[in-house]
Amino acid sequence: MEKFDLAIAYSWEYDDDFIEAIKNLFNERNLSFLPISFDNLNEVINKIEENRVSINYFLDRASDAEEEFIPLAKLIQQKNVFIINQYSNVEFAIDKATMHLEFISNGINTPYTIIISPYKEKKEIELSLEQLAKLGRPFIIKPANTTGGGIGVVMGAETLADVLKARQHLENDKYLLQEKIEPIEVDGKRFWFRSFYAFGKVIHCWWNDLTHVYSEITNEDFVKYNLEEMNSIVKKIHTITNLEFFSTEIALTKENKFIVIDYVNDQCDMRFQSKHYDGVPDNVVYEIINALADFVSSSRT
Repeated sequence: MEKFDLAIAYSWEYDDDFIEAIKNLFNERNLSFLPISFDNLNEVINKIEENRVSINYFLDRASDAEEEFIPLAKLIQQKNVFIINQYSNVEFAIDKATMHLEFISNGINTPYTIIISPYKEKKEIELSLEQLAKLGRPFIIKPANTTGGGIGVVMGAETLADVLKARQHLENDKYLLQEKIEPIEVDGKRFWFRSFYAFGKVIHCWWNDLTHVYSEITNEDFVKYNLEEMNSIVKKIHTITNLEFFSTEIALTKENKFIVIDYVNDQCDMRFQSKHYDGVPDNVVYEIINALADFVSSSRT
């Protein structure tokens, strides 16, 4: 039987560099790694079914987007495999309406938000003038469960008519109406962050919400701008969701409040900045891969 410390299912072509970097680091650390793509998917499924392959840890970066990988996901769940980001935890974490309520009850600041029921359940919506006024203009409309690539998100909504129109696009989904958050700007920096929780490690980056360009946060900046509170926010999100690997967006406002914006992203874009202008800084990607290797090797006997 072939035994692997880690297997990753992936289908996105831009994951190739991430997978190659994992492969190289795992080789260096004497850890076995099985990448599963369209090329070997059926072969791996057959081998698992016939007990010719065993896997300790599994990370699924494919079945949410490609139905061909769903049989693999179902099969893995029947085996004694540690699934990184367990499917039930993902389902819980990606519901923005649920996360909004969980965050509030756990003392995490969020934008002022109104949650409205799916269009299919209730055609009319009741919003008071006071609620609309608190949202401000423009405000943001986003579906609760449809994730990835900004699907269904309206960034510059102005009126009730915009809400009525938007919620008909995904009529089975709840919607969130949120105030638009403006971060402070100091020393030419826009205080908007993308923060990663990676296998017990918390890593923060500057992330410009307008350009989508990352930059690394130095230790000096972290101390200078008193950003320590973000560590506890990300750890609290981990406690709420039980996800081992995710990212979130945090902004610092002029009221000196850290506000979590895009609550939980369970499929982190790991493109290298050296190859993509809006990719993650290379050092951060390698830090995440090292944290993954530590996490996987910790179970070795």
